Amino acid sequence: MEKNDQMSESFLLASLLAIVGGFLDAYSYVCRDHVFANAQTGNIVKLGMSIAQGDSFQTVKYLIPILAFFLGVFITMFLRYQCMYQKWHWRQIILMIEMMILVIVSFIPIGPYNRIVHILISFLCAMQAECFKKVLGSSFSSTMCTGNLRSGVENLYRGIFQNDKQAIQKCFCYITIICFFILGVIVGVWLTLLFHENATLFCLIPVMISLVSMFE
Repeated sequence: MEKNDQMSESFLLASLLAIVGGFLDAYSYVCRDHVFANAQTGNIVKLGMSIAQGDSFQTVKYLIPILAFFLGVFITMFLRYQCMYQKWHWRQIILMIEMMILVIVSFIPIGPYNRIVHILISFLCAMQAECFKKVLGSSFSSTMCTGNLRSGVENLYRGIFQNDKQAIQKCFCYITIICFFILGVIVGVWLTLLFHENATLFCLIPVMISLVSMFE
């Protein structure tokens, strides 16, 4: 278990999962109604706006992916404490669930079922965000970039003005992860335009590599 915990904070896993995060954001925007399904800030803002406007349909529309994200975090916590003494590490189980969701999404046609895809991707990203929260001992996110950008700038300041060499290394780590996220977006756009709803199958590659690395 200890080795898996250490591997879960590796730069390799952080980079691979950042690619997945960027890919899914591009995928949900390009072919699933121009929605960013990874983070919930936008949905929460739109939820508040719809409540203010008295639009019950839109309120339910934006509440559903928020609840899916909520459920994703809750189930991840449940698995974490229920699987502590099992043969399979709980993070490995999360990655296998993620792979199943990616396959399911790839078979859902574009159009009237896009809302289901938003829910599934929100659920998936919640699990991934809760499961992998550190890289080399520092907090990070593989499904959004705001926190990584803030942490990168903080460490850059410490490195320049406080002569903290370790902070410079952390800054480079955060910036590199953001670049991998952008790479995921670029690849996600290209492959989604080519393969449409089936494009999520390509995300199985980095997730599979992540899973295999945790068995070593």
